Amino acid sequence: MGRRFPRASDLGAPVFFLSDCSPKANAASGMAVDDDCKLKFLELKAKRTYRFIIFKIDEKQKQVMVEKLGEPTLGYEDFAASLPADECRYAIYDFDFVTEENCQKSKIIFIAW
Repeated sequence: MGRRFPRASDLGAPVFFLSDCSPKANAASGMAVDDDCKLKFLELKAKRTYRFIIFKIDEKQKQVMVEKLGEPTLGYEDFAASLPADECRYAIYDFDFVTEENCQKSKIIFIAW
């Protein structure tokens, strides 16, 4: 039997779907975004190269950097296990799910951890 796609309710937390998510460099906070963040996000969005991307703020360089890339075969449990318990992170997760009409869908989720 194939991989079971979770339902949005399986996450046990509110889910916010981004219809057209794209990172903006030098947002209002003044924090820079490393070019690799934008490149990896576009690869996830267009080619589904990754299941998730975890971003970390580098205090010394004052910019957001890619910390971890999740392979497409990894699941939500692997993603959740990759998040540190006591530190902040930003993440993008490519969430596959089944609708109430039994249609397989995929949405990109932005997570502030």
